[in-house]
Amino acid sequence: MKVIYVITLFIIYIETIFKILVVDEINITDVLYTLLFSIQAIIIINILCNIFKEKISKAILIITEIILSIYYIIQLIFYNLFSIPFSFSTIGLAQGAFSFKSMIIDAIIDNILPIIIMLIPLILTIIFIKKIKIEKYTKKKILITLLIFILLIAVENLAIRLDNKGEYSAYRLIYEIDAQDKNIKKFGLLKSTIIDIKRTIFGFQEKINIIQNDENTNKTNEEKNNELEEENAEEIKYNVENIELDNLINQTNDENLKDVLEYIKYASPSNQNEYTGYFKDKNLIFILAEGFNEIAVNKELTPTLYKLVNNGFVFKNFYSPVFLSTTGGEFQATTGLIPTQNILSMWKSKMPNIKYALGNSFGKEGYVSNAYHNWTYDYYSRNKTMKTLGFNSYMGIGNGLEKLIDSKWIPRDVDMINATVPFYASLGKFVTYYVTVSGHAPYNFGGGNSTATRYKEMTKNLPYSTEMKAYLATQIELDKALELLIQKLEEKGILDDTVIALVGDHYPYTLDIDDINTVSNYKKDEIVEVNKSNFIIWNNQMEEPIYIDKIGSQIDVLPTLLNLFGITYDSRLIIGQDILSNKEGIAIFSNRSWVTDSGTYFAATGEFYKKDGINIDDNYIKRINNEVANKFIMSNYFIKYNIYDYVL
Repeated sequence: MKVIYVITLFIIYIETIFKILVVDEINITDVLYTLLFSIQAIIIINILCNIFKEKISKAILIITEIILSIYYIIQLIFYNLFSIPFSFSTIGLAQGAFSFKSMIIDAIIDNILPIIIMLIPLILTIIFIKKIKIEKYTKKKILITLLIFILLIAVENLAIRLDNKGEYSAYRLIYEIDAQDKNIKKFGLLKSTIIDIKRTIFGFQEKINIIQNDENTNKTNEEKNNELEEENAEEIKYNVENIELDNLINQTNDENLKDVLEYIKYASPSNQNEYTGYFKDKNLIFILAEGFNEIAVNKELTPTLYKLVNNGFVFKNFYSPVFLSTTGGEFQATTGLIPTQNILSMWKSKMPNIKYALGNSFGKEGYVSNAYHNWTYDYYSRNKTMKTLGFNSYMGIGNGLEKLIDSKWIPRDVDMINATVPFYASLGKFVTYYVTVSGHAPYNFGGGNSTATRYKEMTKNLPYSTEMKAYLATQIELDKALELLIQKLEEKGILDDTVIALVGDHYPYTLDIDDINTVSNYKKDEIVEVNKSNFIIWNNQMEEPIYIDKIGSQIDVLPTLLNLFGITYDSRLIIGQDILSNKEGIAIFSNRSWVTDSGTYFAATGEFYKKDGINIDDNYIKRINNEVANKFIMSNYFIKYNIYDYVL
């Protein structure tokens, strides 16, 4: 068999298998694009395998197949773990996310059959390497082959320019949008990787689509408010600050920065409401709980969680979307911005001053800010990023907490609470931020998860899989930690004056969706509903629960808390929104799917499922897709341009 046939079968096979495994829906256009770009790769590899002596050429063939096979497998595992593809722009982040060896081993075991299937061409090449024929290409044949390659590039460019209709058309994906998962679906992994590497090296600017929503959009929000008051309309106050945006727009020659400022100028701010200042001057303890999800809430198994979830503010339609594991959940909840891999990388390298971040916002109101994490203190670069969030006092394993608790894997949440409450309980007004670790995967008994093993007896009779029972066991530790926290606050006499807020960093994504649905009270899908969770805001003095039906998500946590505590902020500078405001609720997911109060949109298929009794206009889906794209872009620019320092 000629080497070109081997290469062709290898590339087309591995691209096809990868697409089948990670892409929700494959259409004929996407197949043709993938085939077009695959042929280009085949030509280049074929030339390399036919210009050297036979032994060298065969070595190149095997090495190429090994490298590509490993890369495709890494992408498969990464995608299955984090629901997003690996990007070369964030190798440091990936290293952090992949540092738990047991999780990687479990992921490999869970995907062992797909991995074996992907390795079949490589195995066959190695077995039959002696029968593969190498052609010694002449200069003429090389030239002809290169001309064919150039012709294919021309065809590619023509096809891309003609395909310019639709939200995720080929043209928009190449020239206007940074959506790697959409690139994989449209072009295949090879082309997507080339795009990713090119953008990593040379950069890429997405274009903001500024929509002026009414005929008075050239007027400032203050002018609009004045007009409403003059017309004796109901007085509405907005969460805005006095920013001279027109002056800033006129002062810059940077078109991208100008677009950012224009977007802020025309953005619709959120209104103050009946809950503005509801918790004015109270303390706040905010907990980012590892792996916490609504399936962990059980009246018998986790009674404290059950009490907090079903009292206080009860958010009935809240989501914690996965964006690259815990660091993505942390960024969403504490900054109100969307965390792509590129944004997270800039956050850790540029260390921007995020002035509305949790610690910064409360700090300017005189709160003492402290942060604690019962795992390695510099994991995910928290030794740097905690400062950008406004927590100048931060303790973890390695910079002090290891002296106070047992730091062997997995450290206990109970121990962290017990050791740290004395540090802030007598300091006056405080905001305390906890990042827990006891709920971390892998979920097993005796296989590296000491937390699950500790509560094995409490879950052994549950009618679930071993993995699910182990997961629920880890959440018992969180429940015990909350019980202890409430007890200690009461002992210190500050429980009545302290608000406890809690969200999960992400759903337990190492669990199989079928396992999750054995516990869930309704059938969840793997894109949207698997992320549905709880957002706890609880204070001992609330006599009755306050039920909130509106859609909300992780990026809404910060602005909701700022409004409740009566802290001044400009809602146009936070991508999330106060869930208690009158703005339409929306939850956005990593692949740009979304849920609003009107329905659910799946980006991979373009399908929209409208809620019963809801009427929408013909442009609704397009408008929300544009809004979602802008939120991704603006989150990036807020960090890239250090917008908070620039405009404030």
